[in-house]
Amino acid sequence: MSSHDVLDLVWLVPALPLFGALFLLLFGKRIGEPIAGWIGSLMLGLAFLVSVVMFFALRDLGAEHRQHVVDLFTWLPSGGLKVEFGFLADPLSIAFILFITSVATLIHIYSIGYMHGDPRFSRFFAYMNLFVAAMLILVLGSSFLMTFLGWEGVGLCSYLLIAFWFERASAANAGKKAFITTRIGDVGFMVAMFLIFAELGSLNYTGANGALAGALRLDSGTATAIALLLFFGAIGKSAQFPLHFWLPDAMEGPTPVSALIHAATMVTAGVFLVARAHTFFEVSGDAMTVVAWVGAGTAFLAGTVALVQPDIKRVLAYSTISQLGYMFLALGVGAYGAAIFLVITHAFFKATLFLGAGTVIHGNDDNQDMRIMGGFRKYMPYTAMAFIVAFLAIAGVPPFAGFWAKDGVLEKVFQSSEYGLWIVGLAAAILTGAYMTRQVYLTFFANERFHTPAEAHDDAPEIAELATPTIAYGDAPRTPFMHHDPHEGNGLMVGPVVLLAGLAVLGGLLDLPFQRIEFLNDWLDPVFADAHHEIAAPSFLGGVGLSVLAFGMALLGLVLGYAAYHRGLQSVDRDPFDERLGPLGRLFGHAYYYDEGISRAVDGPLRAGASWLARVFDARIIDGAVNGVGWVVRETSLGFRKLQSGFVRNYALGIVLGTAALLAYLLIWAAR
Repeated sequence: MSSHDVLDLVWLVPALPLFGALFLLLFGKRIGEPIAGWIGSLMLGLAFLVSVVMFFALRDLGAEHRQHVVDLFTWLPSGGLKVEFGFLADPLSIAFILFITSVATLIHIYSIGYMHGDPRFSRFFAYMNLFVAAMLILVLGSSFLMTFLGWEGVGLCSYLLIAFWFERASAANAGKKAFITTRIGDVGFMVAMFLIFAELGSLNYTGANGALAGALRLDSGTATAIALLLFFGAIGKSAQFPLHFWLPDAMEGPTPVSALIHAATMVTAGVFLVARAHTFFEVSGDAMTVVAWVGAGTAFLAGTVALVQPDIKRVLAYSTISQLGYMFLALGVGAYGAAIFLVITHAFFKATLFLGAGTVIHGNDDNQDMRIMGGFRKYMPYTAMAFIVAFLAIAGVPPFAGFWAKDGVLEKVFQSSEYGLWIVGLAAAILTGAYMTRQVYLTFFANERFHTPAEAHDDAPEIAELATPTIAYGDAPRTPFMHHDPHEGNGLMVGPVVLLAGLAVLGGLLDLPFQRIEFLNDWLDPVFADAHHEIAAPSFLGGVGLSVLAFGMALLGLVLGYAAYHRGLQSVDRDPFDERLGPLGRLFGHAYYYDEGISRAVDGPLRAGASWLARVFDARIIDGAVNGVGWVVRETSLGFRKLQSGFVRNYALGIVLGTAALLAYLLIWAAR
């Protein structure tokens, strides 16, 4: 069997979780817990094995031939538009499906333990399988339209999963917020496709007449318009400013959903889209500058907000927004390999952090407020160990994977002579070290703050009974009332977290900055061979100097966090960073009041404007025009009805008059 024959089966990768989703939706309730969870996990595990086979099959081909398209059938034949339902196996798509399926498999296994006892256990795994299937279609699609199919699929599934516990008003609202906000970005993606087809006549990625090659023939203005519209779509999905505000509220969903969204699906879709459509950005140039500055600005701003958040999951949510900013920063300077490297390593350590946070919440009476935690390393040692490993990775401490990936981004930015962007990136690195150190110390070290105070009344509120699990900045800490000490998760929860922590350590081996072992960069070279953004390689000493400086900035953040929090909180309502930052702390805590401002605008002038349009424009003009046409037709019909009298003499008179009129017309015409 040749490599091409093997690659013809790449459709199995999304088909397996799609089959799992359909099977569980039809029969999951009858199968029940935990078998439904194991079926969902098995489908993802098989998809990972098939992905590994696809990797080796593609590697057997020469670098210049590593592009294989499989068309299953013609999806849309319409005039000049012909879209195949097809999949593209190339180094970029194979790299994505490998980490998506591997990380998603571990998250599914973790979910079996985490979702134990949930009345909709089977439906949860059906949605999770569907989510991953949509993401796999997105990255494997052979055309913009196929990618858009998966793009909309992950949007739908995010709504279903964020709002999974829809009985809670906050969860239902968060699901709608995510769905609507990402739809705004999707408009940009759609308009970009319209322009691509109008200018190039094809939405396919590959081939001499494909859109990616055709982009090189476009003028700069058209390419810039298409690139910025695509980037606007990416901003919505990947939660970049100004459409980032949906992601923190997405923490209302079950923690495995948060891990899947942040680590392996959805938010990395925007990074994939920009990387896949890089030729449009290359031709534009100006669009790449926009991508770089939006990414750098988002990385810094989200880092400041994470500094003072009290909710363990909201800190990680803003951390994801910041890390995605780093990825777009790399894309904006043409460092595509560095961006994808960070995507992969981020999947490992962010999944570890979210699942570790889930274990903390699960063993802590569903409390997510770090102000009433502390000392958890004694009660959940395996989770603490894995969480600390992932913390060192995301902070950029060598030799963990995050150091090599983040250092690679900052090094490429510096080498591209974008020194302003580089300084912003270094500042964001300091913030990452500070807020992650704060999170680790408030959760696993320092003083224990979760015991029931002696003066607590019997009717003190139980954390598990709060109306909403997420704790926003400014919410007063509730008095904890726990029936037991915090406890470690079961084996199904601890095992995946420890394995992911191992990947957070070893993931850097994918692309170490040494010429002979830059595997990932060499693997991706054929995809970005047409990129004209040349980044000069530094001297050895220059590269080492940049790496030392980047580590120094990360270390500075760790020191700041340690100095402020190593003793814990002397009072649960007094946070050291918040106190020392003063008014800035309130500004950061409220996320610059951006989300609140949008909410007030929507509930105020936008709602009033919509009501006016409904009352005046829609009711009087639109409805008035439609109703007016109906009135004219009705009145005219009533007039003509009177001619239908039923008397033969009236009809005969009509015929005579008509004949006379016709003869008169003919006589007049002949006389002319």
